[in-house]
Amino acid sequence: MHTIEPFWNWRHKYMSEEDERSPFFGTEHSEIYFTQAVYDHLIHPQWDDFGSSTLYLKIIYADYEEGYAVMELIGEWNDLLHNDVMALKRNIVEEMMAHGIARFILIGENVLNFHASDDEYYNEWFEEVSDAEGWIALLNFRDHVIEDFQHAGIDQYFVLGGQLNALSWRTAEPETLFALVNGLVMKRLGA
Repeated sequence: MHTIEPFWNWRHKYMSEEDERSPFFGTEHSEIYFTQAVYDHLIHPQWDDFGSSTLYLKIIYADYEEGYAVMELIGEWNDLLHNDVMALKRNIVEEMMAHGIARFILIGENVLNFHASDDEYYNEWFEEVSDAEGWIALLNFRDHVIEDFQHAGIDQYFVLGGQLNALSWRTAEPETLFALVNGLVMKRLGA
């Protein structure tokens, strides 16, 4: 896992540690010291810690005028033991929503598994983005993770699956990715 870096091809357009509105503004990352781990597996030092011991993320793009953010995740999403969704909601999402972000694209190809608890924070997040005419889209999550979301009944809070789970997002510019995802979401929502 230590060789998996957050997507870096948009860094010429956006860096969360240089964005004054980002929860990670001013964060400094080592290129040589690996201090974070998912259980006993070290992860690349470019990933950001948001309060979970098993799930890390990187805000790889945010557009405050259009009101969206793209976040890449790595690790184990564990609400049962660590209430990861609460940490994500309180420490990242709420701060971003305070700056006008209401549409979230979460990339989950490096999320290894999911352990459910209750849906309180998912419901809260969903209601808040809905009130702001937003949404939460999941891209490229592993099939078994999506099945776990469905089994837990939290898939109702996300737009996921279908074309969203097979997007070649790395070849697109962030604005193009957002336009594509927004189009798919609007089609699903019947708007």
